[in-house]
Amino acid sequence: MTPVDAPAALELRAMEAYGAGEFEASIAAWERLYDVQSAAGEHVDAARAAAMVALNLLCETGLLAPVRGWVVRSKRSLGDAPVGPVHALLAITDTYERFLSGDPEAAREPALAAVELGKRFGVDPAHGLGRTALARLAIHAGDIDRGIAMLDELAVDLGAGAFDPLTTGNVYCELICAAQWLGRHDRAQEWTEVMDRWREGRAFGGTNGRCRIHRAELLRVSGPAAAAEEEALAACVELRPWMRREFGWPLVELGNIRLLRGDLVGAEEAYLEAHERAWSPQPGLALVRLAQGRADVAEQMVRGEIEHPMEVPWKERPPFGDLRLVPLLVARSEIAEARGDRVGADEAAEGLTAIQARYPSPVVRAQAALARARAALVAGTPDAAVEPAQTAVACWADLGAPYDVATARVVLGHARRGVGAEDLATMEWQSAVTGFREFGAEHRAVAVEALLGAERASSAPAGATGPTAAFLVRSGDRWQVGCRDRHAWVPDLKGVRLLATLIAAPGKEFHVLDLAGAGVVEAGLPVLDDEARATYRRRLADVEDDLAEAERDCDEARRILAERDRDYLMAELSSAVGLGGRARTSAGTVERARTSVTRSLRYALARITDVLPDLGGHLDTAVRTGTSCSYRPDPVSPLDWRVTT
Repeated sequence: MTPVDAPAALELRAMEAYGAGEFEASIAAWERLYDVQSAAGEHVDAARAAAMVALNLLCETGLLAPVRGWVVRSKRSLGDAPVGPVHALLAITDTYERFLSGDPEAAREPALAAVELGKRFGVDPAHGLGRTALARLAIHAGDIDRGIAMLDELAVDLGAGAFDPLTTGNVYCELICAAQWLGRHDRAQEWTEVMDRWREGRAFGGTNGRCRIHRAELLRVSGPAAAAEEEALAACVELRPWMRREFGWPLVELGNIRLLRGDLVGAEEAYLEAHERAWSPQPGLALVRLAQGRADVAEQMVRGEIEHPMEVPWKERPPFGDLRLVPLLVARSEIAEARGDRVGADEAAEGLTAIQARYPSPVVRAQAALARARAALVAGTPDAAVEPAQTAVACWADLGAPYDVATARVVLGHARRGVGAEDLATMEWQSAVTGFREFGAEHRAVAVEALLGAERASSAPAGATGPTAAFLVRSGDRWQVGCRDRHAWVPDLKGVRLLATLIAAPGKEFHVLDLAGAGVVEAGLPVLDDEARATYRRRLADVEDDLAEAERDCDEARRILAERDRDYLMAELSSAVGLGGRARTSAGTVERARTSVTRSLRYALARITDVLPDLGGHLDTAVRTGTSCSYRPDPVSPLDWRVTT
């Protein structure tokens, strides 16, 4: 045996690799330790190494098949050895393997054993996670108050430092998962804040990334949406080295947030990547299809998931029981309202109401109430929709959930209008616009403004019309652009920033030197600085990769867009490089500024036209270029722009 294969060195290597975020290296060290100790006839120690492999795979990957394989190896090595710490590790692994496999009855006995053995032999993961599992099993059985009390007691022990750091991080995560599972956002918020304070300087492994997902989940409820997406993206980066199948969890959360923001392309990308990892993307992907105008496909997707749910080891959503159906029934209610599907709306409302009766929580109460309101609207009885819609508004307001409050207000507005209370409908919709906008769902705000516009138009004198709402909003490295109920995302191009300047001041003439920046009149300055040239080259490399992939996949539409991006970047780089590859300097001419501004604007307009042809056509006509540039819309059909830079 070489010194590096000494058992103590291998275990140290496993722990250090885990702490450094090198999950595969950590697992490899534990596996090597198992081989070394098995060969040496140290069977109990080998059983411990195998149990550690199983527990780490269970906690970090969601890959249950290899977990089961390593449990078998551990038990085989253990044989009939006296009960000890390894039995505690195996008990907690068996508990969660059964729990995540959808077999709660079989999880109870090993959970009890994990708590008893973990406490007796000082095995913190077994003791802490075993208590969490028993609390969640109590909740599943309908004993909500007892389950929550057990979790509260466990939280006190965590705060008192009763467990080692790795167990503390995992159990905090489990507490938050249980609260999310039940729809107790108040508890989830409280425990997330505690976990956030605790993890500074103490958490290691995947704990930081998991904490980020929980913050993203809470921000998805409270807003702002941009902060929620930032946390979800950071969680994906931090957890990618750790998770395997369970990486679908942060991907789905990213998709959920992007869906609320109106980024259908980004949401679909996240959901499909989760699906590739055998992780259910529903009901999010179904709601993407609904937003794309494919309501029948959305109904098929969500109904199929209800009837044949994908088996997913997802701690945030129960892997068994009626609570698993809640998000699916909520989505089915929304889809049924869009389709005018009375049967679907009634079934969703009845299902949620029954679940709320068994698992009472403010979130499920709000969801069930809104489903009943939607069912009443579909049935043509708006008077019956008013009260449950008001309940949903109040519940979501108490939870501090602006997007959900605004959604409920939209439904309440339709109910008010249905009973002839036009002024009350207008009040609800105006409040909904404010809520959506504060949350960061500009596309929803614009859609409700269209409802308000239609309402005003119906009460206006014959022939009277008002401007149509449109928006151009910057969010990080991209812009959301839309008109009426259609919207899309475009990159943060120079031309889009120029366009924002023009449409923010309709009719105003801007000289190209002002738009291009003062630097163009100073002789000898480079057209692009070194950093800008390097950035353009990196983007060009990305475009070339995308183009190659499009050609390989025979994706004609993607190929055309990639070629357009490549041509634009090549033109920008060519204008910046002179003979011998030296940086070209500006000549200080108005013509150079005019050419640069015009090219940037026209390229941006082409990108917008690709995704929103009608709006692109309007802009192409209304934007004037030359030595002076301006946005001059047709006064007969103006747009009421909202521009945020």
